[in-house]
Amino acid sequence: MSSINKLTSLSTQTLSLILERQRFPHAAAAHDERIQGNMQALRDGIRELGSGSEVNGLRQQYERMRGMVGGQILEDERELPPPPTPRKSQEQVYIPYTDDPDPDLEAGIMLQEQRRLMDDQDNHLDALSHSINRQRDVSLQISSELDTHTALLDGLDQDLDTTHSRLSIARRSLERVSKGVKGNGEFLLILILSS
Repeated sequence: MSSINKLTSLSTQTLSLILERQRFPHAAAAHDERIQGNMQALRDGIRELGSGSEVNGLRQQYERMRGMVGGQILEDERELPPPPTPRKSQEQVYIPYTDDPDPDLEAGIMLQEQRRLMDDQDNHLDALSHSINRQRDVSLQISSELDTHTALLDGLDQDLDTTHSRLSIARRSLERVSKGVKGNGEFLLILILSS
């Protein structure tokens, strides 16, 4: 059985090949066989998985790619069966806003409807406010972390400067010792040979 992840990966690879084929028409023949094999494997995998929201997304991607290559390279033009119709239509998340009151409503019912709409708006504004507060809190935490890291980097920079200064002093001392040894080397050699 084909997994949705493998089919998604295959779909992405096939789309890349199709786009490359369109971009470089002189090299199209090099990709045709692989595109054809991928499309057949994708079609068979979608049929095998049946239905579901992820499968419907793959089905749509397959149909788009099929349209992009047309009948040019696909030998087996069997179409996929249409996706199953949903049992229940999805509700709209937001109802379009209208200022016009329903003329058939009585004044009391209209007032209740307006209060309900205002309560809904208040609830949406509360949710938006909560989301904005969370983002503010995250931003403050990020700022605090950045301040901490900046202080650590400044300390590291100072330590590196101190270490560089100490190494420079040590290097100069070693150069002086080296010059002294070179200048007194003959004297030491005489002392060693005479003993």
